[in-house]
Amino acid sequence: MDKYYSRTHEWVKTDGDDEAIVGISACAAEELGDITFVELPREGTDLIGGDSAGTIESVKASSEVFSPVSGTVTAVNHALDDYPALISESAEEKGWLFKLDNIDLAEIEDLMTEEEYVEYLKTL
Repeated sequence: MDKYYSRTHEWVKTDGDDEAIVGISACAAEELGDITFVELPREGTDLIGGDSAGTIESVKASSEVFSPVSGTVTAVNHALDDYPALISESAEEKGWLFKLDNIDLAEIEDLMTEEEYVEYLKTL
């Protein structure tokens, strides 16, 4: 699967078809600190790239999560309901947030590769 990043620190993994997995970057999770609550979109929700898709709260701050691409939410990570700290422990694997179907593959072109994201972080 290919992984791409947004400037707002969300990642999207796709295998080239019209399905994707979305989460926040390890860098964003580290900045938030101990995550205490996660609000995710409802399954069946249609999102446009850049739309607010939920909220992550930590002991330090509350941060909006944006959908990096357009699509329909097909699943959310229910493990986060009981254990939101999973995002802090495994932001880019087990701490994924939601899955999308019918994504607009053209929007992937506006995102950064992992290498580009690492370079972007150096400018912040």
